Amino acid sequence: MFRAIRIDRDDTGTTSADLVEMDDDALPAGDVLVDVAWSTLNYKDGLVLNGQGGLVKTYPHVPGIDFAGTVLESADARFSPGDEVVLTGWRVGELHWGGYAERARVSGDWLVALPEGLGGREAMAVGTAGLTAMLALLALESAGVVPDAGPVLVTGAAGGVGSVACALLAANGYEVEGSTGREETHDYLASLGVTRTVPRAELAEPSGRPLNREHWAGCIDAVGGTTLATVLTRLRYGGAVASIGLAGGSALETTVIPFLLRGVSLLGIDSVMCPSERRVEAWTRLARELPRDGLESMVREVPLGDVIALGGEILEGRVRGRVVVDTKA
Repeated sequence: MFRAIRIDRDDTGTTSADLVEMDDDALPAGDVLVDVAWSTLNYKDGLVLNGQGGLVKTYPHVPGIDFAGTVLESADARFSPGDEVVLTGWRVGELHWGGYAERARVSGDWLVALPEGLGGREAMAVGTAGLTAMLALLALESAGVVPDAGPVLVTGAAGGVGSVACALLAANGYEVEGSTGREETHDYLASLGVTRTVPRAELAEPSGRPLNREHWAGCIDAVGGTTLATVLTRLRYGGAVASIGLAGGSALETTVIPFLLRGVSLLGIDSVMCPSERRVEAWTRLARELPRDGLESMVREVPLGDVIALGGEILEGRVRGRVVVDTKA
Protein backbone atom coordinates (compact mmCIF):
# COMPACT_ATOMS: atom_id res chain seq x y z
CA MET A 1 0.00 0.00 0.00
CA PHE A 2 1.07 3.58 -0.60
CA ARG A 3 -0.38 7.02 0.09
CA ALA A 4 -1.66 9.32 -2.62
CA ILE A 5 -3.79 12.39 -3.08
CA ARG A 6 -6.82 11.26 -5.04
CA ILE A 7 -9.33 13.55 -6.70
CA ASP A 8 -12.88 12.28 -7.20
CA ARG A 9 -15.86 13.88 -8.95
CA ASP A 10 -19.47 13.26 -7.94
CA ASP A 11 -22.60 13.17 -10.11
CA THR A 12 -23.02 16.95 -9.82
CA GLY A 13 -19.54 17.59 -11.22
CA THR A 14 -18.12 18.67 -7.85
CA THR A 15 -14.57 17.50 -7.21
CA SER A 16 -12.93 16.63 -3.90
CA ALA A 17 -9.30 15.89 -3.02
CA ASP A 18 -8.32 13.50 -0.21
CA LEU A 19 -5.20 11.79 1.10
CA VAL A 20 -5.89 8.06 0.72
CA GLU A 21 -4.15 4.68 0.68
CA MET A 22 -3.92 2.76 -2.59
CA ASP A 23 -2.16 -0.35 -3.89
CA ASP A 24 -0.03 -0.94 -6.97
CA ASP A 25 -2.91 -2.56 -8.85
CA ALA A 26 -4.66 0.83 -8.96
CA LEU A 27 -1.80 2.45 -10.89
CA PRO A 28 -2.25 3.03 -14.63
CA ALA A 29 -0.29 1.19 -17.29
CA GLY A 30 3.34 2.08 -17.91
CA ASP A 31 6.72 0.45 -18.34
CA VAL A 32 8.53 2.02 -15.36
CA LEU A 33 7.46 1.90 -11.71
CA VAL A 34 8.98 4.71 -9.63
CA ASP A 35 9.26 5.09 -5.87
CA VAL A 36 8.39 8.80 -5.66
CA ALA A 37 10.30 10.69 -2.98
CA TRP A 38 9.65 14.33 -3.91
CA SER A 39 7.14 16.40 -5.82
CA THR A 40 6.33 20.09 -5.99
CA LEU A 41 3.51 22.60 -6.39
CA ASN A 42 2.81 24.53 -9.59
CA TYR A 43 -0.05 26.80 -10.64
CA LYS A 44 -1.37 24.01 -12.86
CA ASP A 45 -1.46 21.69 -9.83
CA GLY A 46 -3.60 24.26 -8.05
CA LEU A 47 -6.07 24.21 -10.93
CA VAL A 48 -6.26 20.41 -10.90
CA LEU A 49 -6.60 20.16 -7.11
CA ASN A 50 -9.53 22.59 -7.25
CA GLY A 51 -11.28 21.11 -10.27
CA GLN A 52 -10.55 24.10 -12.49
CA GLY A 53 -9.16 24.54 -15.98
CA GLY A 54 -10.66 21.42 -17.52
CA LEU A 55 -7.24 19.72 -17.41
CA VAL A 56 -8.43 16.38 -16.01
CA LYS A 57 -10.66 14.25 -18.24
CA THR A 58 -11.20 11.09 -16.17
CA TYR A 59 -11.67 10.41 -12.46
CA PRO A 60 -10.48 9.25 -9.99
CA HIS A 61 -7.22 11.06 -10.62
CA VAL A 62 -3.85 11.54 -8.92
CA PRO A 63 -2.44 15.04 -9.59
CA GLY A 64 1.14 16.34 -9.47
CA ILE A 65 2.83 17.40 -12.71
CA ASP A 66 6.39 16.88 -11.37
CA PHE A 67 8.14 14.20 -9.38
CA ALA A 68 11.56 12.76 -8.60
CA GLY A 69 12.36 9.33 -7.26
CA THR A 70 14.03 5.96 -7.74
CA VAL A 71 13.15 3.28 -10.27
CA LEU A 72 11.68 0.16 -8.65
CA GLU A 73 10.81 -1.88 -11.75
CA SER A 74 11.48 -1.24 -15.43
CA ALA A 75 10.59 -2.83 -18.74
CA ASP A 76 12.44 0.01 -20.49
CA ALA A 77 16.07 -0.81 -21.34
CA ARG A 78 17.10 2.79 -20.62
CA PHE A 79 16.28 2.49 -16.91
CA SER A 80 17.15 -0.02 -14.21
CA PRO A 81 16.06 -0.47 -10.59
CA GLY A 82 17.95 2.00 -8.43
CA ASP A 83 18.23 4.72 -11.09
CA GLU A 84 17.31 8.20 -9.89
CA VAL A 85 14.92 9.94 -12.28
CA VAL A 86 12.91 13.11 -12.69
CA LEU A 87 9.67 13.71 -14.57
CA THR A 88 8.10 16.98 -15.69
CA GLY A 89 5.47 17.66 -18.35
CA TRP A 90 4.00 15.22 -20.90
CA ARG A 91 0.52 15.99 -19.44
CA VAL A 92 1.37 13.90 -16.37
CA GLY A 93 -0.79 15.10 -13.47
CA GLU A 94 -3.42 16.14 -16.02
CA LEU A 95 -4.26 13.39 -18.51
CA HIS A 96 -2.07 10.85 -16.71
CA TRP A 97 -1.70 10.11 -13.01
CA GLY A 98 1.04 12.20 -11.44
CA GLY A 99 3.44 12.61 -8.56
CA TYR A 100 1.27 13.35 -5.53
CA ALA A 101 1.76 9.76 -4.43
CA GLU A 102 4.48 7.54 -3.04
CA ARG A 103 4.49 5.51 -6.26
CA ALA A 104 3.92 6.22 -9.95
CA ARG A 105 3.86 4.05 -13.06
CA VAL A 106 4.73 5.94 -16.25
CA SER A 107 6.23 5.66 -19.71
CA GLY A 108 10.01 5.60 -19.83
CA ASP A 109 9.83 8.19 -22.61
CA TRP A 110 8.75 10.75 -20.02
CA LEU A 111 11.66 10.22 -17.64
CA VAL A 112 15.06 11.92 -17.49
CA ALA A 113 17.94 10.44 -15.51
CA LEU A 114 18.98 12.86 -12.79
CA PRO A 115 22.27 14.44 -13.85
CA GLU A 116 25.30 14.05 -11.61
CA GLY A 117 25.36 16.57 -8.82
CA LEU A 118 21.59 17.06 -8.63
CA GLY A 119 19.48 15.27 -6.03
CA GLY A 120 15.77 14.57 -6.17
CA ARG A 121 14.89 17.24 -3.62
CA GLU A 122 16.91 19.84 -5.52
CA ALA A 123 15.27 18.75 -8.77
CA MET A 124 11.86 19.38 -7.26
CA ALA A 125 13.02 22.66 -5.75
CA VAL A 126 13.13 23.78 -9.37
CA GLY A 127 10.71 21.33 -11.05
CA THR A 128 8.76 22.45 -14.10
CA ALA A 129 9.35 26.04 -12.99
CA GLY A 130 13.11 25.61 -13.07
CA LEU A 131 13.06 23.62 -16.30
CA THR A 132 10.96 26.35 -17.91
CA ALA A 133 13.31 29.05 -16.64
CA MET A 134 16.33 27.23 -18.06
CA LEU A 135 14.58 26.65 -21.39
CA ALA A 136 13.89 30.39 -21.49
CA LEU A 137 17.55 31.18 -20.77
CA LEU A 138 18.66 28.77 -23.51
CA ALA A 139 16.27 30.50 -25.94
CA LEU A 140 17.58 33.96 -25.05
CA GLU A 141 21.15 32.77 -25.49
CA SER A 142 20.30 31.32 -28.91
CA ALA A 143 18.74 34.68 -29.85
CA GLY A 144 21.99 36.45 -29.03
CA VAL A 145 21.05 37.95 -25.66
CA VAL A 146 24.39 37.85 -23.83
CA PRO A 147 25.31 39.35 -20.44
CA ASP A 148 27.02 42.44 -21.88
CA ALA A 149 24.03 43.26 -24.13
CA GLY A 150 22.19 45.02 -21.30
CA PRO A 151 19.79 44.29 -18.43
CA VAL A 152 17.33 41.42 -18.64
CA LEU A 153 13.88 41.76 -17.09
CA VAL A 154 11.97 38.98 -15.34
CA THR A 155 8.23 39.61 -14.91
CA GLY A 156 6.35 37.83 -12.15
CA ALA A 157 9.78 37.69 -10.56
CA ALA A 158 8.69 36.52 -7.09
CA GLY A 159 6.76 33.52 -8.42
CA GLY A 160 8.13 30.01 -8.88
CA VAL A 161 9.39 30.34 -12.45
CA GLY A 162 10.41 33.96 -11.95
CA SER A 163 12.45 33.19 -8.84
CA VAL A 164 14.49 30.50 -10.57
CA ALA A 165 14.87 32.66 -13.69
CA CYS A 166 16.32 35.52 -11.60
CA ALA A 167 18.79 33.20 -9.87
CA LEU A 168 19.88 31.56 -13.13
CA LEU A 169 20.36 34.84 -14.97
CA ALA A 170 22.39 36.30 -12.11
CA ALA A 171 24.53 33.16 -11.91
CA ASN A 172 25.29 33.51 -15.63
CA GLY A 173 26.48 37.10 -15.26
CA TYR A 174 23.39 38.99 -16.43
CA GLU A 175 22.21 42.26 -14.91
CA VAL A 176 18.76 41.23 -13.65
CA GLU A 177 15.75 43.45 -13.12
CA GLY A 178 12.60 41.96 -11.61
CA SER A 179 9.00 43.10 -11.88
CA THR A 180 6.61 42.39 -9.02
CA GLY A 181 3.53 43.89 -7.43
CA ARG A 182 4.49 42.74 -3.94
CA GLU A 183 6.70 45.25 -2.17
CA GLU A 184 7.43 42.78 0.62
CA THR A 185 9.37 40.59 -1.84
CA HIS A 186 12.01 43.20 -2.72
CA ASP A 187 14.61 41.91 -0.27
CA TYR A 188 13.90 38.35 -1.36
CA LEU A 189 14.48 39.27 -5.00
CA ALA A 190 17.68 41.08 -4.10
CA SER A 191 18.91 37.87 -2.47
CA LEU A 192 18.41 36.11 -5.81
CA GLY A 193 20.56 38.67 -7.65
CA VAL A 194 17.97 41.22 -8.78
CA THR A 195 19.63 44.64 -8.98
CA ARG A 196 16.51 46.73 -9.67
CA THR A 197 12.87 46.10 -8.88
CA VAL A 198 10.31 47.33 -11.41
CA PRO A 199 6.81 47.99 -9.99
CA ARG A 200 4.16 45.90 -11.69
CA ALA A 201 2.07 49.02 -12.28
CA GLU A 202 4.82 50.50 -14.46
CA LEU A 203 4.18 47.76 -17.03
CA ALA A 204 0.48 47.11 -16.47
CA GLU A 205 -0.91 50.12 -18.37
CA PRO A 206 -0.81 50.35 -22.18
CA SER A 207 1.95 52.73 -23.26
CA GLY A 208 -0.10 54.11 -26.16
CA ARG A 209 3.00 54.16 -28.36
CA PRO A 210 4.43 51.51 -30.70
CA LEU A 211 7.94 52.19 -29.37
CA ASN A 212 9.34 53.61 -26.15
CA ARG A 213 12.87 54.32 -24.99
CA GLU A 214 15.10 51.24 -25.33
CA HIS A 215 16.11 49.66 -22.05
CA TRP A 216 16.11 45.85 -21.77
CA ALA A 217 18.21 43.52 -23.89
CA GLY A 218 15.90 40.64 -23.03
CA CYS A 219 13.04 39.49 -20.88
CA ILE A 220 11.66 36.29 -19.39
CA ASP A 221 7.95 37.04 -19.20
CA ALA A 222 5.51 35.09 -17.04
CA VAL A 223 2.67 37.62 -17.27
CA GLY A 224 1.65 38.15 -20.89
CA GLY A 225 -1.13 40.60 -21.72
CA THR A 226 -0.43 44.32 -21.42
CA THR A 227 2.82 43.70 -19.55
CA LEU A 228 4.30 41.78 -22.46
CA ALA A 229 3.05 44.37 -24.95
CA THR A 230 4.73 47.14 -22.93
CA VAL A 231 8.00 45.23 -22.62
CA LEU A 232 8.15 44.77 -26.39
CA THR A 233 8.11 48.56 -26.86
CA ARG A 234 11.10 48.98 -24.53
CA LEU A 235 13.46 46.30 -25.81
CA ARG A 236 16.84 47.27 -27.20
CA TYR A 237 17.64 46.67 -30.84
CA GLY A 238 17.91 42.92 -31.45
CA GLY A 239 16.43 42.11 -28.06
CA ALA A 240 14.21 39.13 -27.29
CA VAL A 241 11.43 38.06 -24.95
CA ALA A 242 11.02 34.45 -23.85
CA SER A 243 7.29 34.03 -23.17
CA ILE A 244 6.63 31.47 -20.42
CA GLY A 245 3.23 32.38 -18.92
CA LEU A 246 -0.01 34.32 -18.99
CA ALA A 247 -0.73 35.30 -15.39
CA GLY A 248 -1.84 38.71 -16.68
CA GLY A 249 -3.92 37.45 -19.60
CA SER A 250 -3.59 35.58 -22.88
CA ALA A 251 -4.51 38.48 -25.18
CA LEU A 252 -1.64 40.43 -26.74
CA GLU A 253 -2.45 43.83 -28.20
CA THR A 254 0.65 45.20 -29.87
CA THR A 255 2.00 46.27 -33.24
CA VAL A 256 4.62 44.83 -35.57
CA ILE A 257 6.73 48.00 -35.19
CA PRO A 258 9.15 46.60 -32.54
CA PHE A 259 9.79 43.60 -34.77
CA LEU A 260 10.30 45.65 -37.93
CA LEU A 261 12.22 48.66 -36.60
CA ARG A 262 14.21 47.09 -33.76
CA GLY A 263 14.46 43.51 -34.94
CA VAL A 264 13.19 42.10 -31.65
CA SER A 265 12.09 38.49 -31.20
CA LEU A 266 9.23 36.89 -29.30
CA LEU A 267 10.20 33.35 -28.30
CA GLY A 268 7.61 30.82 -27.17
CA ILE A 269 8.67 28.41 -24.40
CA ASP A 270 6.89 25.07 -23.95
CA SER A 271 7.98 22.75 -21.15
CA VAL A 272 5.16 20.20 -21.51
CA MET A 273 5.97 18.52 -24.83
CA CYS A 274 9.57 19.72 -25.05
CA PRO A 275 11.75 17.05 -26.77
CA SER A 276 13.77 14.79 -24.48
CA GLU A 277 17.12 15.94 -25.87
CA ARG A 278 16.36 19.54 -24.94
CA ARG A 279 15.23 18.44 -21.48
CA VAL A 280 18.50 16.61 -20.87
CA GLU A 281 20.43 19.73 -21.92
CA ALA A 282 18.36 21.91 -19.59
CA TRP A 283 18.66 19.57 -16.59
CA THR A 284 22.41 19.27 -17.14
CA ARG A 285 22.74 23.05 -17.15
CA LEU A 286 20.58 23.30 -14.03
CA ALA A 287 22.77 20.81 -12.19
CA ARG A 288 25.87 22.80 -13.11
CA GLU A 289 24.67 26.41 -12.79
CA LEU A 290 21.83 26.68 -10.29
CA PRO A 291 23.03 28.57 -7.20
CA ARG A 292 22.43 26.23 -4.27
CA ASP A 293 22.26 29.00 -1.64
CA GLY A 294 19.80 31.00 -3.70
CA LEU A 295 17.77 27.88 -4.37
CA GLU A 296 17.33 27.03 -0.70
CA SER A 297 16.20 30.58 0.10
CA MET A 298 13.21 30.18 -2.23
CA VAL A 299 12.16 26.71 -1.01
CA ARG A 300 9.42 25.73 1.42
CA GLU A 301 9.17 22.02 2.24
CA VAL A 302 5.77 20.50 3.13
CA PRO A 303 4.34 17.01 3.73
CA LEU A 304 2.12 15.39 1.10
CA GLY A 305 -1.14 16.10 2.89
CA ASP A 306 -0.54 19.87 2.96
CA VAL A 307 -0.71 20.12 -0.83
CA ILE A 308 -4.51 20.10 -0.86
CA ALA A 309 -4.79 23.42 1.02
CA LEU A 310 -1.82 24.95 -0.77
CA GLY A 311 -3.51 24.32 -4.11
CA GLY A 312 -5.98 27.07 -3.26
CA GLU A 313 -3.27 29.43 -2.02
CA ILE A 314 -1.25 29.27 -5.21
CA LEU A 315 -4.34 30.18 -7.26
CA GLU A 316 -4.77 33.24 -5.05
CA GLY A 317 -1.16 34.34 -5.55
CA ARG A 318 -0.23 33.70 -1.93
CA VAL A 319 2.64 31.25 -2.56
CA ARG A 320 6.14 32.72 -2.83
CA GLY A 321 9.05 30.88 -4.42
CA ARG A 322 9.00 27.10 -4.63
CA VAL A 323 7.10 24.49 -2.61
CA VAL A 324 8.80 21.08 -2.31
CA VAL A 325 6.55 18.17 -1.36
CA ASP A 326 7.99 15.33 0.73
CA THR A 327 5.77 12.44 -0.34
CA LYS A 328 7.00 10.27 2.53
CA ALA A 329 6.05 12.79 5.26
